[in-house]
Formats: sequence, C-alpha cells, structure tokens
Amino acid sequence: MRLPGMPLHDPFIVADAKSRTYHLYTSNEPSVSGVDGTGTMVYRSRDLRDWTRPSVVFRTAEQQGIWATDGAWAPEVHAWDGRYYLFTTLHDEGRPLPSPPPGRWGTPLPMRTYMRGTVIAVSDTLLGPFTVLDPSRPTTPEHLMALDGTLHVDRSGQPWLVYAHEWLQTIDGTMEAVRLAPDLSRTAGDPVLLFKASDAPWLTEQIPAGVPHQLPPYITDGPQLHRAPDGSLLMLWSTYEKHTAGPDGTVSGGYVQTCAVAKSGAVTGPWEQGRPLVREDSGHGMLFRTFEGELMMILHRPFENARGKLYEMGFQGPGLRVLRRRADLDGGG
Repeated sequence: MRLPGMPLHDPFIVADAKSRTYHLYTSNEPSVSGVDGTGTMVYRSRDLRDWTRPSVVFRTAEQQGIWATDGAWAPEVHAWDGRYYLFTTLHDEGRPLPSPPPGRWGTPLPMRTYMRGTVIAVSDTLLGPFTVLDPSRPTTPEHLMALDGTLHVDRSGQPWLVYAHEWLQTIDGTMEAVRLAPDLSRTAGDPVLLFKASDAPWLTEQIPAGVPHQLPPYITDGPQLHRAPDGSLLMLWSTYEKHTAGPDGTVSGGYVQTCAVAKSGAVTGPWEQGRPLVREDSGHGMLFRTFEGELMMILHRPFENARGKLYEMGFQGPGLRVLRRRADLDGGG
C-alpha cells in the first residue's frame, strides 16, 4: 500500500530503530483492516513509501469496564520505562458535561458537551495488544472535554500529559498540561494552562472589523512536542484559520498546521506563537527522524477523507521551517 490509498486521520509514526521499521498509527478503519470496531490500527514500512496492510493493535470492545467505546481518535505510541504506551481519545455522548453560558462571544450557545478525554493503554510490543491502564475514567481531567493527549517528558524526567481543552466547553480552546504519575496510570497534580488558541495573532488578521464569525471561534488540536537543538521546546498544533470569502463578507476557513515555541525549554512556557507551517486544509502533524537522521513531519490533508502528507523539516532559530514536500513518498495532491 502507498499513502494515497491509505485512510489516515491524525497520523503518528514511531521509527523503531531495532527493526528499522516505521510504524504508522491511526484510528481503525474496518474496510481496510478487516477488523470491526472502534480502535487503533498500524501500518508498517521500511522506506516510508510502501506500507503493509494495517493490523489492529487496540479495540475498545476488548477493554473490560471501559468508560467509553466511541472515538479512538489521534492514537500515539510512546516508549516509556521499557514498555509502549498508547494515548488515544474516547468519548461518550450519553454523559453530559457543563457547557459555556449562553450568549457569550456572539456564538449560538449553549453547545452540547459530553465526556471526551484521552486514555492511556500499555503493551510490551509496538504491535499490541494494548490494555487501558484505568478503564473507569479518562486520564485527562474527567470534568473537562479534552482530546489529543500526548506524552512529554521534561528535562528532570517528569512525564506530562499535554492535551487540548475543547472549544466546545471553553469557546477559546486551550492547550493544557498535567503531571503524570511515574507509571502513567494517573495524573499527579492540577492542570496548567499553556496558551489559548486566540494567542495566535494571525488567526483573524484577514477578517475585517465587524464581520460576524460564523465558524467555531478558536480551536486547539493535535499537540505534539519536540526538543530543538538550542534547548527550546516546540509544540506542533493545529487550528482553523478564518478569512473572508466573497463580497458578502461571509467567513470561511481551513485547517492549518502551526507551531509554538517555549524558549525556556519548559512545558509551562511562556509560549510564543509562530506563523502557520502548512495550510491547504492540513494539520494534526507530528515530527520524527528517519533512520538516516532527517527530520520529517507527517500530517493529514484534507480534513475529510484524510491522507498522509510528508515534509522534510529544518530548524530556523528557535522555530521550524518546511524544507520541501516529499511528494515522491506521499503521492502528491
């Protein structure tokens, strides 16, 4: 299989040096994996061009007593303390959460909010099966509508769970972080606000004053952290860019891949927002290194019927820049 033919939303690659095999995780697609149900599947490749048919490594139906069985969005797999940990987002629409008060921000509220959060599952291998550490609740704070949790280990060795707090509950979506216990089974402290989506100054720069916003105002999505050579901490994240579209002043927008930088090197920031790296309805990217040492980014485009796109990346000061698109690997488009 090659990337143009592979359903691929919220892609995440683990480059396994031992087997010299790239493992590409995404939500289970039964029509491709041949396995029914909500969960996570993984494609494998030696060269980032030709991929195996996917195998399923996690299914919510196999998790005894699991608090939610829908979603399984944005799977990531991280090595920690000799084992592999899967982070993925589940939700249960039958368990409501508090919504923002109606009428604020000029939006048609209240929105319908319900339990959504990231769970952590463990396996001894990259191919699973993964078992949820605590099936009774999400690892993200359960009173928050959260998603896209990722692992960050700070310079002292402390693990953190970094996640997006949904705009549905906050209107101005946020990125937040909370310390994890050493075995990743639970949080170990209170959440810390990292930044708000509206902190990105370019989000509304193309909208004239007085034009009503007809889109969700400020979305945070897909955090992924990476240490730069100068010690700065980078966070890839995605949002929806808004702009006017036509003489009637209507507002439209598209998914974008952007990046923030904490020059302090600490996850707690302060965070400075960079310009978008990739537009074209692209996003939820992550960084990895090839076996030859090249820094690469994979993201999906478009948001609907998504496929994986690959870019060679480089560092520019404390931030990132795109060096070139790898259409030879991802098939163009």
